Amino acid sequence: MRSTRGGAVTGTGLAGERIVAADSTARVLVAVTARALAGADCADLGHPWALTRLRGAPEAVRRAAVARAAARVALRPEQVDRVDADVVAQWLVGQYPERSYPGVVLGSPHGAAAHLAVALGVPWLPAAFEVTAHWPHGAVHDPVAALAHGAPLAARLRSTNPDVHVRQVHCPASRGVLAGTTVSFGVRWQRLPEAYARFLTERLAPGAPLLLLRDARTWPVLDSAAGHSFQAGSPGSGLDPVDFHPDSRTLRQVLRSAGAETDRWETPAVSCAPGYAEHAVEPGFELSLRDWAHRGGRPLHRVLFGDPDALSAATADLYRRWLRRAGKTGDRCVVECGRLLDPWQVVRAGLVPYWCENATRRSVAGAEWWLAGSDPFSSVDVLPEPPGMQSPALAGLPQWLAVASFGRRRRALDRTCARGFPVNAVPTRRATEVLRAQPCDLPVPPPMRVTDALAALRDSGTRRSLLVC
Repeated sequence: MRSTRGGAVTGTGLAGERIVAADSTARVLVAVTARALAGADCADLGHPWALTRLRGAPEAVRRAAVARAAARVALRPEQVDRVDADVVAQWLVGQYPERSYPGVVLGSPHGAAAHLAVALGVPWLPAAFEVTAHWPHGAVHDPVAALAHGAPLAARLRSTNPDVHVRQVHCPASRGVLAGTTVSFGVRWQRLPEAYARFLTERLAPGAPLLLLRDARTWPVLDSAAGHSFQAGSPGSGLDPVDFHPDSRTLRQVLRSAGAETDRWETPAVSCAPGYAEHAVEPGFELSLRDWAHRGGRPLHRVLFGDPDALSAATADLYRRWLRRAGKTGDRCVVECGRLLDPWQVVRAGLVPYWCENATRRSVAGAEWWLAGSDPFSSVDVLPEPPGMQSPALAGLPQWLAVASFGRRRRALDRTCARGFPVNAVPTRRATEVLRAQPCDLPVPPPMRVTDALAALRDSGTRRSLLVC
């Protein structure tokens, strides 16, 4: 029997906080958005397994420690039966302050989505959540074995949650040694969860609009079974599908960095043409959301992006316009990365936020191109999140310094993030510590209207791979 508060289940169920992967982007984005809407920063958000005491330790020792730390927070196989997606939905909406909202942002995880939601004064809700489960005797270099271990776990998860699709991702380039100790599942709702529908019904003002963000990136996918699919590699790795071919020199570098064998990689045969990647929104989720909105007479708008840089750039442009219309300069920028963001401190200081999905060369180059094409900023602060591992796709510190160099008077690359980059660990609250030092630019502008936000996104999206409809 499910409880109605706190995201827990009576009996043998797991709490929502225990189910959702501790280091998942969606979890962090809900946390930072909820805090910003409550007028709080992210000083209490740490790192799921901070291992700063191992800075400078031999690589093999550090990898083993990271694997043990991740295994402690992953679900045991027998706990997968106790995952309840409805409980997760209740836990997510329960983090937001109890008041009426003028709208809501839903969909794919993206740091700009959190900033957009805060500018609108509305919650952000993910269309999926991530679960990690133990993989005893796993191997980074063996995606076939990962699929063999993950398939029955996915089937057990779906037996108690028939309205979800489970996307298993085996990506040594983005997960490193963790790809050999745990299996990663993206659990995507195929309909609007009851807790979401109840939250929207009770908390949205009459006629409040809904904004659905969809990540439209594609990747080779294997449909393993009904409701379960598998992909080797990920667009978030900064690599291309061809880089995960057994003969790829880049793949050998990735496997070597994770301490894995470099000559035994074999991927399951792809069953179809490239499908949407792991952060996509299920068609059933969108259809049920559309039906709910239609019944309530609420407008539903969609924003599709084939490149996360497009949404980051459009949202940064939107913030600059929003700040200037409120009489502020909009001339100070912060470039965030991964989990290093704090929307409340951004708003308090009147900053323009640009979010990099990760620390890859491709993602950082997107920030460089946007800064190069924008009106100059008087200051640029850069917060590069160290991924905790080596990868040939990562940007080096010189490229991060090049991003900071776009500041006319202030050019700041956070030294704590840079120290030991890319293998050290930096908690989310580091972004708060850095941004707290920024001077205030109060009062905060009044919340932006959804119609104005859509117009700004359309203006910016015409120059980028962003579709607003």
